[in-house]
Amino acid sequence: MSQSDAVVLVNELKTQCGSFTIGQLTLNKPKALNALDLDMASMMLNALTQWQDRNDIVAVVVDAVGDKAFCAGGDIVSMYNAMVEANGTIPSFLEDFFKTEYTLDFTIHNYSKPIIVWGSGIVMGGGMGLLCGASHRVVTETSRLAMPEITIGLYPDVGGSYFLPRLPGKSGLFLGLTGGQMNGADACFVGLGDHLVSSNAKSDMLQKLAQHQWSTTTNLDEQVTSILAELSKPDTPPVSNVQANLSLINELCEGNSATDIVNNILAADMGDNKWLNRAQATLAKGSPITMHLVFEQCKRGASMSLEDCFRMEATMSCRCGESGEFQEGVRALLIDKDMTPKWKFATVEDVPANTIEHFFTSPWPEQSHPLASLGK
Repeated sequence: MSQSDAVVLVNELKTQCGSFTIGQLTLNKPKALNALDLDMASMMLNALTQWQDRNDIVAVVVDAVGDKAFCAGGDIVSMYNAMVEANGTIPSFLEDFFKTEYTLDFTIHNYSKPIIVWGSGIVMGGGMGLLCGASHRVVTETSRLAMPEITIGLYPDVGGSYFLPRLPGKSGLFLGLTGGQMNGADACFVGLGDHLVSSNAKSDMLQKLAQHQWSTTTNLDEQVTSILAELSKPDTPPVSNVQANLSLINELCEGNSATDIVNNILAADMGDNKWLNRAQATLAKGSPITMHLVFEQCKRGASMSLEDCFRMEATMSCRCGESGEFQEGVRALLIDKDMTPKWKFATVEDVPANTIEHFFTSPWPEQSHPLASLGK
């Protein structure tokens, strides 16, 4: 397989000052909206691990081929096929996939060199995992960020248990429950984006990174920040929906249970606000099991470390792989495309507490957990 055919293009940009190099990882599955598969995650993790120890690598850029999407999520069709084959047990493929993906995400969060993610276009699910942990998160006027797992019977993973409860007010819980889409201004307002720039500025960014007079005696993060600050801004910048509606979001998400909050959102009069109406409609069609998982992950994750959140999510995700709800959601959306998933429970009230608790019960002994050594 040639480099141009690889699912991730691994490149090194020599800087004009001679001694230093910029690592570049380019997702290369544009027809699949750069959905992250196991091979892609493995290639990225391997490259980051090698670059970590090289003194000449001063920064890493993560971007994608095509303008439509940075990364629209994980490769859930492969997961579906594995779930069908496993027939109600945890597929070993899912365990391998989530172990690799979450290790990659954790590595990005804790990398010792600046990582710049060019989050233009669609950034959803697994794409959010790549973006959220980066030191420099670039969004544009075309960015569409979301964690829409409510629609497929999964839940906002890839660190969502850590970053959602840490967003302003109750916005993280609301976005997780409704799959609400964020634009570039939203991303910057909630703290998941650092720089809102023009979608045409990527080549200029790469050129400026290559031309910069790098110095390892001064802070590398600050050098990258100064470069990104020079990029052109959108001619017509987006306006933040989350900021404009935060007081209502906080009011709707006041409650002691998933049932209370879901019913608050579903009963609310959203008027002619298209963004709120779309969020409400998505929740109404979503998985009642997921509704409880989102509430519970935000409640638990608010006081947990990042590594413990990823360990919890590995348990939850593998349990989702055996439960049938995730499989049914993918079937309805991407396999048969009938858009009518047959959820296990009709309403949020119908879901028993012990059903939800099972998703948080590890299928492995503590020392055998696939992420047991994460952060250690």
